[in-house]
Amino acid sequence: MAIYATRMRDKLTEALNPQALTIKDVSHRHAGHAGADQPGGETHFDVTIVSDKFQGMGRVARQRLVYGAVSAELAERVHALSIQALTPDEAAQHP
Repeated sequence: MAIYATRMRDKLTEALNPQALTIKDVSHRHAGHAGADQPGGETHFDVTIVSDKFQGMGRVARQRLVYGAVSAELAERVHALSIQALTPDEAAQHP
């Protein structure tokens, strides 16, 4: 796994203790778009995270938690995240 994906995985694991976490580099889909001109990708990611910490929170609050955990990566190289943040119950309903 590349350096920014690894850093995000470590930080999200520490901050949100997820039951499941998938981070996929989708930079290749954004060639020619703003922020996607870095060699080696790692500018656009799809993140799916399942955590008890999202219980009782709305979508925006959940995304803020994720963005807060990886704010350094967003300030450096990562241009965009597509986030699916679910509670364990929600994840069980959407396999």
